Amino acid sequence: MQKTGHIGMPAGRRRRRGFTLLELLVVMVIIGLLAGFVAPKYFSQIGKSEVKVARAQIDALGKALDQYRLDVGHYPTTEQGLASLVMRQPSEDKWDGPYLQKDIPADPWGNPYVFVMPGEHGEYDLLSYGRDGMPGGEGQAGDITSW
Repeated sequence: MQKTGHIGMPAGRRRRRGFTLLELLVVMVIIGLLAGFVAPKYFSQIGKSEVKVARAQIDALGKALDQYRLDVGHYPTTEQGLASLVMRQPSEDKWDGPYLQKDIPADPWGNPYVFVMPGEHGEYDLLSYGRDGMPGGEGQAGDITSW
């Protein structure tokens, strides 16, 4: 009669359990290579979505500013700023706001939107300085504007 080992297998033919160090290293290298290819594409998509959110918020603020102008007869001054969309200014009798459902949002990077009236590019300028929070720049650090 033949001696049996684990679960009826002959003693000399036992199955190994677990992975060798070399097998684990190969798997880790493969995972690292995949992450190296996928991560940059994923994070660039996040940056693109932040720019899209900023454009959408600028568009919504522009519509609220236009509604303000229809009611009051003019856009708020630079000093009054975007706060005029949610709080009545003492000098504005025809104000029929608030023109935004919530407070004025910050841009996707946590910076306030810049509002200038009168604008250099239109009746007003409304913009975000982008990821870096500084004028100018390119890509995700570039300015997102209403014009």
